[in-house]
Amino acid sequence: MAGHVYIMASAKNGTLYVGMTSDLSRRIHEHKTSQTPGFASRYGCHRLVWYEEHSDIRDAITREKTIKRWPRRWKIALIESLNPDWNELYRGVGW
Repeated sequence: MAGHVYIMASAKNGTLYVGMTSDLSRRIHEHKTSQTPGFASRYGCHRLVWYEEHSDIRDAITREKTIKRWPRRWKIALIESLNPDWNELYRGVGW
């Protein structure tokens, strides 16, 4: 089973949330509509600014845990390496 690791942000250089899911479209929709109470909802992390796909969900879990331990500046560098303007990457349900 495949998996995705992703980073949500409240705004450019704002609060960051690192997550992992087997269904990126569904999970981001849940974040955007605050369907799941928690950190991302509480701090307004509704903008998908970075993600990567893994063919094995176990690799995605490992990568998520690794990134969560990183200092903030490393996470920002990761985002800006692929999305320097912190544009919204989510394109809607079923994307």
